[in-house]
Amino acid sequence: MEKIFERMMYGSRWLMAPIYFGLSFVLLALSVKFFQEIFDVIPVIITMKSMDLVLIILSLVDIALVGGLVVMVMFSGYENFVSRLDLDDHDDKLGWLGKLDASSLKNKVSASIVAISSIHLLKIFMNIENIDNSKLLWYLLIHITFVLSAFAMGYLDKITKH
Repeated sequence: MEKIFERMMYGSRWLMAPIYFGLSFVLLALSVKFFQEIFDVIPVIITMKSMDLVLIILSLVDIALVGGLVVMVMFSGYENFVSRLDLDDHDDKLGWLGKLDASSLKNKVSASIVAISSIHLLKIFMNIENIDNSKLLWYLLIHITFVLSAFAMGYLDKITKH
């Protein structure tokens, strides 16, 4: 009975596989939004203020960072929690595949969140005349919370590894 229960519990990890596959649809949605932003800016790029163009570029970089984060979570999560990807014969295999354990994935996700938050905060600062001071304070507080959380997680991982 115990052996059957353990096999069923171990096999249940495959319930995560469709979730990781579903993240590829998130990448598709991000791609659509990315190109929608580009197609929206092309007709007005000549008449656009440079500051507005910079804000759009920051939005595009933000989308790219989120996409990279999704790819990292999708592949590393699958490899760490479901099954190893059998890609040894592929020339274009990602160099970090198989090297990110759950702890380093958590740190990379934290660092990505801080980077995304930083870009969002930069966009806010570039449009600061239209932002209420109380909202600005909340944006800063949330960003600082992300930074401190990422630092604390990295520090705790360093302590527990030694």
